[in-house]
Amino acid sequence: MTRTTPHTQHTWLGSDRPLARAVGRPMMRFLGIEAAGGVLLIVATVVALVWANSPWSASYYDLWNVEIRLGIGDLVALEHDGHPLNLSQFVNDVLMVFFFFVVGLEIKRELVTGELRRFRAALLPAVAALGGMVVPALVYLAFAGNGDASTGWGIPMATDIAFAVGVVSLLGSRVPTPLKVFLLTLAIVDDIGAILVIALFYTSNLEPGWLVLSGVSVAAVVVMTRARVRYSPLYVVLGVVLWYSVFRSGVHTTIAGVVMGLLAPAVPLLGADHASEVVRPVIAGEGDVATVRAARLHLSETVPVTERLENLLHPLTGFIILPIFALANAGIVISGDSVATAVSSGISLGVAVGLVFGKLVGVSAFTLVAVRLGLCSLPAGATTRHVVGISAMAGIGFTVSLFVTGLAFDAPGLQDEAKIGILVASTVAALLGLVILYGARPAESPPVTLGFDEPPVATASEPVRDDPDLW
Repeated sequence: MTRTTPHTQHTWLGSDRPLARAVGRPMMRFLGIEAAGGVLLIVATVVALVWANSPWSASYYDLWNVEIRLGIGDLVALEHDGHPLNLSQFVNDVLMVFFFFVVGLEIKRELVTGELRRFRAALLPAVAALGGMVVPALVYLAFAGNGDASTGWGIPMATDIAFAVGVVSLLGSRVPTPLKVFLLTLAIVDDIGAILVIALFYTSNLEPGWLVLSGVSVAAVVVMTRARVRYSPLYVVLGVVLWYSVFRSGVHTTIAGVVMGLLAPAVPLLGADHASEVVRPVIAGEGDVATVRAARLHLSETVPVTERLENLLHPLTGFIILPIFALANAGIVISGDSVATAVSSGISLGVAVGLVFGKLVGVSAFTLVAVRLGLCSLPAGATTRHVVGISAMAGIGFTVSLFVTGLAFDAPGLQDEAKIGILVASTVAALLGLVILYGARPAESPPVTLGFDEPPVATASEPVRDDPDLW
C-alpha cells in the first residue's frame, strides 16, 4: 500500500478514497513501469538490429539457436516439433508466459475494481479496441490476399502497451490523464482480443489428454480460491502443471499465463479494520515475534493478490523479460534486397499500413461514432484531435505483433517481411502520434479524476456529495 505524506494527502491520488487506493495509485505505478520499460524495449531493439547487421551477426543467430535440453536420459521434457527448444523458443514459450500472466492480472483487476467493471466506462475503450482490431485485419488481408500470407492477419491487431504509454508520457501534461488511462484500457481490451485470436486461430494439433489435465488444473485453482486457500506454493505447483499441460496440448503456453492471472483474487481477504486490531500491539511495542509475523500476514491480506503479484512481477517483465524478447526477435538483416522485398511484399505492406492507417482509422472512427450516437462520452479534457493522436499511438504494435508473427509464419523469410513492417509501422505510428498530440490543447472542463464519466454539476438546491464513489 502506498504511503502518503501530509502533503500528498491533500491530492486525490494521495487520499484514502477507495478508488484512489484501488485504481489511482496502482494505475500510476503501472504507467511508470510501462514508460521506463518502453525505453528498455527501444534499446534492446536497436541492439538486436545492430548486432544482426554487424560483422558478428553469425554469433547473434548462433546464440538464439542454442538448444536447451531439459530431461532425463533420452526423455526430453521440452520439445518443439520433435526437437529440444532453442533459446529463442524458450524466451517465447516460457519467459513470455510471465508477461501474459501479468496481462491476465491487469485484466482481472480492471474487470473487478477498475474501469472495465462499469459498463459505461468500459464501453468506449472496448468499442475503440474493436475498431482497432477489425479495420487493421481487413487492411492486411487487402494487401496480403490469399495463400500462406493471409495467416498473418492477426499481426496488425495488437497494441504495445509499453511502447505506446512510453511515447505518450514524453508529452507530459499535453495529454490529459484520463486520455492516457483510455489508451491503457484500450490496449488492455486489445490484449484480450489478441489472446482470443491466439487461442482460437493460432492453435493446431490439439492433444485431448493434455487439454483434460489443463482443465483439471484450472478447476483445482478455482476450488482453492473459493475455499480461500492462500498457500502460495500450491498455486505455483498448479501453475507449472497448467503451463506444461498447455504446452503439450498444442495450445500456446501464453494462454496458461493469462488463465492463471484471471483466476487470481482481485478482492482483499481481510478488511483494514480487522488488520488494525492485529497490528495495534506491534505499534505499541507489546508484540513478540509471533505477533509481528501474524500482523505481517494480516496486513498482506488487506491487499488483493492481483495487486501484490503485479508489484512483484511487473518490474521483472517490464525491465527484463520484454527487453530479452525484443533482443531475441527484433534482429533482422536490413539490406538492399530485404528492403526491396519488403516494399513489394503484401505481408510487409499489409502489416505497416494495417498498423498505421488501419489503427488510426479504426480506433478514431469507432470512438467518434460511439460518442456521436450518445453511447458514451469522450475522456475528460479530450478533443477530437486527442482521439486521432491516441489512435495513431495505438498503431505501435511491437511486442504482441512480433509474438503473433512467430505463430503465424514458420518460414523465416515471411517472418522477416512481417518484422520489417512492424518496425517501420511502430516508428511511423509513434512519430505521427507525437506530431498530432504535440499541438493539442485539453478541452475546457472542470477538474476530474481518472474516470471517463463527467462529474455531477452542483446546484444551489442540491450540492454535490463528498462521496468516494463519485470519483
